[in-house]
Amino acid sequence: MKKVVTFIILFIAIASTTAQTVKKETKLYAKVVNDEDDKAMPNVHVVNLTTIKGVVTNEKGEFELTAKADDMLFFSFLGFKSIKVRVTNDMLKYKGSSTIRLTELAYALEKVVIAPYQLTGYLDIDAKNVPIRPNYRYRIAGLSSGYEAGEKAPGAISTVLGAIFNPGDFLQNLFGKKPAQMRKLRQMKEDDEIRNLLASKFDRQMLRELLQVERVDIDEILSLCNYSKTFITTANDLQILDAINDCYEEYKVLSREKKK
Repeated sequence: MKKVVTFIILFIAIASTTAQTVKKETKLYAKVVNDEDDKAMPNVHVVNLTTIKGVVTNEKGEFELTAKADDMLFFSFLGFKSIKVRVTNDMLKYKGSSTIRLTELAYALEKVVIAPYQLTGYLDIDAKNVPIRPNYRYRIAGLSSGYEAGEKAPGAISTVLGAIFNPGDFLQNLFGKKPAQMRKLRQMKEDDEIRNLLASKFDRQMLRELLQVERVDIDEILSLCNYSKTFITTANDLQILDAINDCYEEYKVLSREKKK
């Protein structure tokens, strides 16, 4: 009997020690450098795609982020190739020993043709010749917000209703089959650090990783939700995040109405 009691006490002690060790190993410390010259890279965006938490590297290229084994980290910096890195037990165990290397992108500049407007010098005449691309907003009863539509957009209301109610539609397939990814978008929207990161980005890379779609698909999502081409091409990633999230919330409202 004494042996059994001793074994139980020993088992509890080991389990308690293991639990404490796991808690201490939830902080990941690493460094990001330029692969070409090994120089530290400050201001690199690091996002844990699993927990939807993000940080920026300091002046030494170092960062600290809560993570666990098998979490997926996303690294991005303007002018460098974005990469994903899976967290390993060694990365958590040997703190500060992990180095992430980013490779600089090579850009081929395209020929740009500048075609200036022919101005007459008369304000009234020149003002009339300036191209105008008005964006319209449409409201649907029962929804708290409206839809932004492109120039003239004659079928804005019917388009969005059709996109949501058509079972075979791209929007229906994405929102209906990827609720987990959409919940992650909501988490991103609520995290101030992530929002600050996205406010300075225009490449849609982080959103593509979370939704597991191509950039053209993101454009299609916004188009089906009747956001204008101007908005789709000029908005930063934070604005795109808010637009997709709002569209998803409206999709859920209309889907519930459809079931009734």
